[in-house]
Parts: sequence; C-alpha cells; structure tokens
Amino acid sequence: MGIIGDGLERADQEAFTRPIPKSAGAQMRYLVKQLKGTRATAELLGVSQRTVERYVKDQIRRPRSDLAQRLVDAVRARWQPQVRKRRQQQAATTGGITVETRARFGYTAPIGTTDDGRFRRLTVHLPPDYARRLFDARDSGASDQQMRGIIAEGFKYVYFQDGGSRATGLSDVEINDIDYLDLDY
Repeated sequence: MGIIGDGLERADQEAFTRPIPKSAGAQMRYLVKQLKGTRATAELLGVSQRTVERYVKDQIRRPRSDLAQRLVDAVRARWQPQVRKRRQQQAATTGGITVETRARFGYTAPIGTTDDGRFRRLTVHLPPDYARRLFDARDSGASDQQMRGIIAEGFKYVYFQDGGSRATGLSDVEINDIDYLDLDY
C-alpha cells in the first residue's frame, strides 16, 4: 500500500473495541477460523501446514521474528470487520474524515501571490462525500496517486476555497510531497 492506504488502515485499527490476540497460538487459531482451514493459513503465512497445526495446539509458542510480524499483520487485517465497516459507513454518510498532513501543495496561481506552492501543515476535516470516495477508491484498488487526487480535491474545496464560498481562481490543487499523513474518522 501507499501512504494514503496505510493511513486509512491505521485509522481503521483505531476503531477496534478489543485488542488482537496476544499469543501466537491464539493468533493462529483466529486465522485458521477466519480462513477456514490450516492449509489456507499456511499458504498465507508462507509456512507448512504442519507448522500451523503446531501453533494451534500450542506446541510452538514463539515464532521467528519474520513470521511473528506476518502473523500479527494478517490478524490485524482481518480483526473486527464489522466494527471497521460500521465506522467507515458513519464517516461516509455523516462524519467525514479528518486529514492531518505536512505536504507540498502545488497549483495554478498568479505568480507572487501568497497562494504560491509550498510546504504546508494542514489539518482539514473533509465532508462525508470525500470519505466515501476514498473508501471506494481503496476498495477498487486505486493507486496512491489517485487517492491523493481525491484528498487534494477535498483540500481545494474546504481549505483553499473556504468551502466553495471563496472563488480564488484555483484550477487544480496537487499534493506533490507528503512528509506526514494522519487520517481519522
């Protein structure tokens, strides 16, 4: 994933109402249940089916560091899907999404104006329509650049044009470099 996709994933994880299982055995049992079998779990993690069975029976308690990270990532990606879905639905219909970033914004503006492209640190709450478009883009496999375009359009509307009340002659807002990005909904 890109910067925007990773930010959406972190925002999803903030919605969790319970922590993920702590032990490797509990994590493996959760994955086996979600993927409906040890073979699918083994293929996902890149280990043998027998290794998965040993973790399920708590015969192996401490995974190698690379397997431990893959295991945690796989569990986090599937943890509490209804909670994630409910929070995304709320953001896409009523709540919107807050984007905090430090990025270089470039756009067409008269030379010498204060609107000249530069690094800005912005925290902007985008309307629900932009949240819905971001989720739809992520779910359809859009690139990071396409999702940046959605956020840039939202920034143009909310921040640079003051919610549409200020016609500044901005024809296009583009996010060029992102140093930091945090999403919350």
